[in-house]
Amino acid sequence: MSTLQQIKNGMSQAWDSLVDGWQHLYRRAANAITRFSRSSEDSADSHELAARSTGWGLLASEVYDDNDKVVVRVEAPGMEGSDFNIEVVENYLVIRGQKNIEREHTEGRYHIVECAYGSFERALPLPEDVIADEAKASYKRGVLRVELPKSSAARRHRIDVKIK
Repeated sequence: MSTLQQIKNGMSQAWDSLVDGWQHLYRRAANAITRFSRSSEDSADSHELAARSTGWGLLASEVYDDNDKVVVRVEAPGMEGSDFNIEVVENYLVIRGQKNIEREHTEGRYHIVECAYGSFERALPLPEDVIADEAKASYKRGVLRVELPKSSAARRHRIDVKIK
């Protein structure tokens, strides 16, 4: 096999590996990546920085079953509790919010923006039926926590089965 053919085969294998890696990353992070869109309420000063923002951000979340309730945790640093609108729609917990730019500090010729700002919406599937009217939410140290009591039909009941 010629050197050129070996290079071509090596590049092909490297490309296939890269594509597989991106597909794996996309599958794992698809639900955590959230689109931020500019709000019409943004001030003129924040428009320039928001326009340079990627518009995409990571709102990492956990959903877990705690026998009598479903607990959802979402990492959303830099916000206040009043910035969120939370509701249950069918079997989804829908979290909407607005992440605002507090202030911009530019020094020198370079400006790097790695944060996303603006309005966002995230819908998290719930594993069980819940009683939405009894949900409780708290926001502390950048983490939004929502506790949703399960409906009585969804709660796990323990039944001892005797062997004959």
